[in-house]
Amino acid sequence: MAATDRKKSPRVSLGSELPPEEALAEDAASAPLPEGEQQEPQKEPEADDHEAQLEHDLGELSARAGKADEYLELAQRTKADFENYRKRAAREAAAAQQRGIVKLARELLPAVDDLDRAVAAAQDAPTSGEDGAGNLVSGLKLVHTGVIAALARVGIEPYSPEGERFDPQHHEAVAQLPVEGAEPGTIVEVYQRGYRLGDGLVLRPARVVVAA
Repeated sequence: MAATDRKKSPRVSLGSELPPEEALAEDAASAPLPEGEQQEPQKEPEADDHEAQLEHDLGELSARAGKADEYLELAQRTKADFENYRKRAAREAAAAQQRGIVKLARELLPAVDDLDRAVAAAQDAPTSGEDGAGNLVSGLKLVHTGVIAALARVGIEPYSPEGERFDPQHHEAVAQLPVEGAEPGTIVEVYQRGYRLGDGLVLRPARVVVAA
């Protein structure tokens, strides 16, 4: 009888009310937030990927800009080096050309001196149409003029400093004589003309007689 009289305890159904604490939490979660405290919407994964891609692109652009600056600096340095090389090569070529002219001129000057003496001797000698001496003098003069003109075309010119002050850089004294009326140190006679290249380089100093 005791077993049959035992009261069965009532079962709690699934739809029963929640405990007070959980019910309060659910009400708080569902209640609207005050103005100004609205929750920010969570960013979507696509927006995050887009920002990451932008950051990556900006990084690549910055790297390329740095490379461009390096290439520009290299190009400017290369251009400056080439310009210096071009100027140096031009100077060396001009110097080599000048050395060649000087060497050739110094080899030719003794022959020019002989030609000068031949023209002077022919002019002093009596001329005659029968022996053709007049034609010989004319021919010598033409040759002499042509040689002097050829030298002038490459910048070589003779100079005869008679009456000038003696300058050891341009003149070579072969004698020193007392000459009446001449100031001491003055060139009174040119024994052999000098030759120079342009206005500076003396190929051969003029040989002169200086007043004592």
